Amino acid sequence: MDFFSQTYIAIRGPTGAPQSPLETITKLVDRLGPSTLLSDRRASILALKGLAKDHKLRPAVGDHALRGLLDVLENDAEVDPDIALPVVEILNLLCDPEDDPSMKTLGPNYMDIILENDRAVHKLLMLASQQAFTPRTATLKLLGILLKHRRAKTQQYFLTLPTGPSIVLAMLDDPREMMRNESLSFWELLIAKSQDIQKLLAFQGAFERLFNIIESEGGIESRVNVESALTCVDTLLRFNSANQNYFRESTFPTVLLSLLQFPPDLPPQEPAPQQFALQFWDELKEVNTHLVVGMIGLLVSSKVGKAQATWTAARCLLELALASNAPTRVKAKALSLLPGDFNLPLTQMIVTPYIPVPDTNGEEWDRLESSSAFDVLVELVLHAEYNGTIAPSRRRDSLELRAAALRVFCNFVNNDEMKEVIVQGLLPREGSSPITPLLHCLIIPHNTPLDITATTSTQFASLVFAHLIRGTPRAKAAALQIVPPSGDVPTSSEGHFFVPADNNGSAPPPPPEDEDEPLPLMQILTEHLSLAFISRPKMQVGDSPTRETREWDRIIINYICLLVQWLWEDPKSVRAYLEAGGLTLLVEPIGQPIEASDCLIPSLCAFLLGTCYEFNREPGEITRATIHQVITRLGVDTLTDKIGSVKEDVRFREIEPESFVLGYPTPKEASVDAEIDGEAEAWFDWAFLDFWKSNYYTSQRAIAAGPSSSATATSSGGSGQGTDQETQLLLSSLREVISNQAHEIQTLQKSIKDFTTSNKTKGDEVRSIYPPFHPRFTDQEFRLRL
Repeated sequence: MDFFSQTYIAIRGPTGAPQSPLETITKLVDRLGPSTLLSDRRASILALKGLAKDHKLRPAVGDHALRGLLDVLENDAEVDPDIALPVVEILNLLCDPEDDPSMKTLGPNYMDIILENDRAVHKLLMLASQQAFTPRTATLKLLGILLKHRRAKTQQYFLTLPTGPSIVLAMLDDPREMMRNESLSFWELLIAKSQDIQKLLAFQGAFERLFNIIESEGGIESRVNVESALTCVDTLLRFNSANQNYFRESTFPTVLLSLLQFPPDLPPQEPAPQQFALQFWDELKEVNTHLVVGMIGLLVSSKVGKAQATWTAARCLLELALASNAPTRVKAKALSLLPGDFNLPLTQMIVTPYIPVPDTNGEEWDRLESSSAFDVLVELVLHAEYNGTIAPSRRRDSLELRAAALRVFCNFVNNDEMKEVIVQGLLPREGSSPITPLLHCLIIPHNTPLDITATTSTQFASLVFAHLIRGTPRAKAAALQIVPPSGDVPTSSEGHFFVPADNNGSAPPPPPEDEDEPLPLMQILTEHLSLAFISRPKMQVGDSPTRETREWDRIIINYICLLVQWLWEDPKSVRAYLEAGGLTLLVEPIGQPIEASDCLIPSLCAFLLGTCYEFNREPGEITRATIHQVITRLGVDTLTDKIGSVKEDVRFREIEPESFVLGYPTPKEASVDAEIDGEAEAWFDWAFLDFWKSNYYTSQRAIAAGPSSSATATSSGGSGQGTDQETQLLLSSLREVISNQAHEIQTLQKSIKDFTTSNKTKGDEVRSIYPPFHPRFTDQEFRLRL
């Protein structure tokens, strides 16, 4: 009864006269002073809490009572838990703009008042060390609000409290699950973007406590607390090199591998255990694994640390991506984290892939024959995950995985000698080239209606082959000698991608007598491009592209991109393409209106035409003069504009180094007759984008030049090599620029000399009219006067 009596008197006032809410708040604030009894202050705080719950009165409570509340927090909260909790709850009501939209403007102002000095933050941290659940939860909520909206200053005040690290570390030792959950949420905000706090906590045992929570919860297959703990570990490591070095030198990397059930001490010659390769996956485990894989990637990407531990971590990522039933997004993440300069022995590493048994919903799996990681990687690039048996459609996660595998392949095949060896493996033996998975996907014909799975395999095969020959003259020369066998392309291939000896040395069966003569790969690709132009459905002006039309456009663009990289700086390849009838394919698409075809096709055809014209330096029936006549008829300005317009297309501009997978359709406003949720598409890779940016101007300049402009380069080339001729042409162009600039300099020097002479003559005339100027004051007198 005494409590209710005191509260009633505090609100009523001494006379019992009716009061306005503002007067009531003012009287309650007056009773918060240190001269009043603690019980009176407690009663006033409870009354203010009731008023603050009213949205209309909350601003008045904040404007008049905030500083009094902070005084009570500083003086009374630690000695009286009953007054600490309502004070913190009122501050939560005043500062949280998310619970009350009307406080979005006033809430930040109240936070600034609270953070005028470090006393409030220090007192809140002391209150957070209490064991009672409700006061600690309310205090952590208020500290979280301050960290979310005023992070830098709150973190700065935390660093000035000597007992701050021990307080927050002790929170992680609390055995109560709900309490640990609240503490971990607070930790995520506290350590964000502060390397000082991250290092301070890491070196005082943060990693040990966080991994203890993960272990006690049952690992990555457990509940939400594990995700929060892993997020904190990741934040402590992500952008903090000191913590990363400390982490590597400890036993924590082996803990990460053990979370994925990968043995940290597995010998290189032993296969990964089945319990690692085949696991049960749900959404929560996928999220947790994604975090663990990201941290393992940090360890692999560093140059510091034990070599054996780094290699074990890299092997774990490879095994997870190539030989496990992990979710597709996890596999893509694992491959994307392998550094480009990491020396992975893919050809020596043996993996054992698995494939799901049909109609078992992923519950039964078949073990495939062991193979090198390189072969499995290439199969993944060409045919998608599990050879395309699970997700034949072009889903984003599947394309992202194949794109990540392509980057690993390109990083592994990063020198000209290795590229040449791989292309040499495709050269004819006993009359024709062996049908490897790469060659099979590259030359497979496409007919209407199109098979999306087959077209995507051809696209990725083109990206692989383009990487092998781009900027590698010897590989281009060897590619000209590839002669696939004639007849129908088999649906499956024997032998492996990399090692030609895997064909067991057996000679291919003799071809039938009526079989056509095998054609070189260059001619086959040219014919496929011609058939694609013919098979593509014709569109009328104003029609929306159908899915079939869009797929044919993708095939055409895919072939053109491969050919232009093959022909660049290689006159012999240009001659082979022209002799295969490639010139006539480019004229009609360039002259078509934009509405009748994909806008990229005429632009890329113009780029390929400029490439043929620039590097057509081998003797043949089609000369530079012949191509120049075509260029003149199409229009030089038209062609140069079309080449430059490639960079304006959204499908070209949105490509990033990390990913070239785009949403379907791109652009989003494109009208297509069929859309599938979660589907994506790819048009170019980053390597082609970089190639085009580096060379499109050369193609534009070549189109504007006459047919005899390369005569000097051709005569001085001697050996006929495209690279030497291009160098000579570049030197000739630079000499011309230097000569023009020297002439301009001489002209300007003469103009300056004439101008100086003229001014001198005028000055003499002026001095002859006016007498010399004699200052009235000397320099010293003038400075004194100033």
